[in-house]
Amino acid sequence: MNHPVCRVGDLSLSGLAELLDNGRFALQTGSLVSRIQASLPDVARSIHVLYAYHPYSVEPDFADFHVQVGRPRNLRRWFRRQAEFVVDGEWPFEPLPRDQAPAFLEWGLNWSIAASCHQWLTIHAASLERNGGAVILPAPPGSGKSTLCAALALRGWRLLSDEMSLIDPKATQAYALARPINLKNASIDLIRSFAPESVWGPETYDTAKGRVTHLRPPIDSVERMLEPAQPRWIVFPRYVAEAEPLLAPRGKAMTFIHFAENAFNYSTLGSVGFDVAGRLVSQCDCYDFTYSRLDDALEVFDWLAGGGRVAGDEA
Repeated sequence: MNHPVCRVGDLSLSGLAELLDNGRFALQTGSLVSRIQASLPDVARSIHVLYAYHPYSVEPDFADFHVQVGRPRNLRRWFRRQAEFVVDGEWPFEPLPRDQAPAFLEWGLNWSIAASCHQWLTIHAASLERNGGAVILPAPPGSGKSTLCAALALRGWRLLSDEMSLIDPKATQAYALARPINLKNASIDLIRSFAPESVWGPETYDTAKGRVTHLRPPIDSVERMLEPAQPRWIVFPRYVAEAEPLLAPRGKAMTFIHFAENAFNYSTLGSVGFDVAGRLVSQCDCYDFTYSRLDDALEVFDWLAGGGRVAGDEA
């Protein structure tokens, strides 16, 4: 018998806040379940907005992570407004300023997945799907990776993940989280202008990355978050002001080296990590992509999704 799916947006804000306060709320993102305890009103508001389409459960029998976000329980709470992140009884970070609590939850969940989900090769890269094929977007900070990811997700590409690509070692498929997209500084204003109808979580200022906020994922990405996708392209984006769009073939050996250096658990997986990274690179067309205008970038990626290839791709 199929039971109706309960979604976060079906809850009232006060109902969600009560579940969070009591530690009874469990959020599903992809195949992962995080049981969350939080007594801070802004954390409840952020979850209510950003995860409106995601399934939730109350006091599940199992959760992958047990998370708490709240005020420190030591003397810090008396002389400085701070928030702490706790996962499965561990404190992986120092407390942050209290107004960063909603973002702290997102960053903490990213860390938890990267640190413990070794059923996948976990690569520091965004990933999206179109027409059955997935593109992986690895890039260093400041390259425009998350900006491009947001634009693609808002224009018909299915968001798998913004911060990490999850690759199944057996089938070499990409798995989804469909969690909010993390944007910062000028990228926030660019995407707000690009998609005025988009929905956002709270903005946080004076973080280590400057001004940050999160973009709610499209409903289709969430509803299809249990569908894996076969990677077809690996594209290294780089934003360059006033640049014309340029998609250039990239050597597969250098792409493999990048994955080995930027996979969170490549060393932990050992020979399995080496094997899956090699198969992933072999099955994908690999490119460097320079861009300055989102409309140009969307045109290039839609061309790829339609079967386009650049002459000179390595076999």
